[in-house]
Amino acid sequence: MRGDDGWSTGGTVPELVRAAARRYADREAVVEGRTRITYAELGARVEHAAAACVANGVEPGDRVAVWAPNTLDWIVSALGAVTAGAVLVPLNTRFKGTEAAYVLERSRAKLLFITGTFLGTSYVASLRRATTEGTGPGPLPALPHLEQVVVLADDAPENFRTWKDFLASGAEVSADEVAERARAVQPSSPSDIIFTSGTTGRPKGAVITHAQTLRCYDIWSELAGLREGDRYLIVNPFFHTFGYKAGIIACLMRGATMVPQPVFNVDTVLANIAAERISVLPGPPTLHQSLLDHPARDAHDLSALRLVVTGAAVVPLQLVERLRAELHIGTVLTAYGLSEAGGIVTMCRRGDPAEVIAQTSGRAIPDTEVRVVSPAGDPLPPGRPGEILVRGHNVMSGYFEDPQETKKSITPDGWLHTGDVGVLDEAGNLRITDRIKDMFIVGGFNAYPAEIEQLLGLHPDVADVAVIGVPDARLGEVGKAYVVRHPGALATADDLIAWSRREMANYKVPRAVEFVGALPRNASGKVVKGELRGR
Repeated sequence: MRGDDGWSTGGTVPELVRAAARRYADREAVVEGRTRITYAELGARVEHAAAACVANGVEPGDRVAVWAPNTLDWIVSALGAVTAGAVLVPLNTRFKGTEAAYVLERSRAKLLFITGTFLGTSYVASLRRATTEGTGPGPLPALPHLEQVVVLADDAPENFRTWKDFLASGAEVSADEVAERARAVQPSSPSDIIFTSGTTGRPKGAVITHAQTLRCYDIWSELAGLREGDRYLIVNPFFHTFGYKAGIIACLMRGATMVPQPVFNVDTVLANIAAERISVLPGPPTLHQSLLDHPARDAHDLSALRLVVTGAAVVPLQLVERLRAELHIGTVLTAYGLSEAGGIVTMCRRGDPAEVIAQTSGRAIPDTEVRVVSPAGDPLPPGRPGEILVRGHNVMSGYFEDPQETKKSITPDGWLHTGDVGVLDEAGNLRITDRIKDMFIVGGFNAYPAEIEQLLGLHPDVADVAVIGVPDARLGEVGKAYVVRHPGALATADDLIAWSRREMANYKVPRAVEFVGALPRNASGKVVKGELRGR
């Protein structure tokens, strides 16, 4: 539980939810349209959802997935599952059915909470199309471990359950039984598995414990200056640590009001800031840039905004200066993290000059170490670029049921290889310069060429393909595909882009396709992407 130094003494997410319900009982916890609930009411709803999980056979350590946008129901279903002792597996809302099915199968999720129709897409239909074959007993035969699918809506297809029906099923489970289940959760127990793609092209699940989650986001809240009474617009998706942990968990710790926004739309952001007196707005630089550049910005009262935390891409110095000068935001900070390190590695400090905030991602968070090393693994002095290694309480226990990949990523003495290239300055501030893993970042989302290449390779006209990130004025970077067609194939660039939009999450879709006779390869057969970038 909470010690003199915050939540860093340990504890669990169920304890945090209960403590927040008591400590901030009458304070507004979540605002969703006309729905406004207090922390006491949120605590009661989470207990209700936990009771339903217990009633439906969720056991400690079972994986429970949530595939839905930022809503009150996401918060309640996820925290309810974790309170029942389950391990949360958030699914990216931009996934297509095949991508979601892979994570559900890989994690052997027992229960799935899924949105109804979102942005014109039926997630249930998408998942059904991807899992048509199989002999399992559950609602989706191709996923034999998935016993139940609960639709977060008022109606559900046959063999699926509605949210209301699911909650009602928990009526027979006593409050004492829920409390006993919550108490059984240990700080060292896994709290969530965040699936992150990699150079292998297949997502791997980073396992993070309850103690790690609470310690990291107590630190984040302290460094950011989040405080009781803040009103936090959570545009960052809940399936990402930036939305779930720097959002929901941080708010629970400090008694801030959560205002979830399911879709990024700058008009909605402006309206929410004004109507809800939003004081905290973390997000990627593209969010804040679009806010500053909106023609109707001055028609909205943005005076309550006081805290912005950004990262996930290069932050222009001008952006930091404009946020301070034009919107009078008192605190603008940047940070760097990755799922394998709990989502946070370095962070700027309040009072840092604009140049440090714009040009670096700050210094290592307390009780962690950051090192820059040569290809041989030797520590490099300030000013020399090399791979970034991290060691400390934030480093994952490993990839889910994947000791081989875990061994590749974490050294015997606890250093995590991030795959990112950076430079430390004399003061310990980290500047990210490149990515060993070839990853590029599209509007704050990590895109992995190996994964996109695997998917594009399924197109019948594609004989060979390589994907790189190229600069984009709005999104920072976007994908460009170099494609070798099969002889006689007639697919155009527009054909491949349209096909990609049907088969993969939007941020992965290449924005440009260039056809080539052959890809440049080195003696070992590896594509020389430096040559492609040079073009």
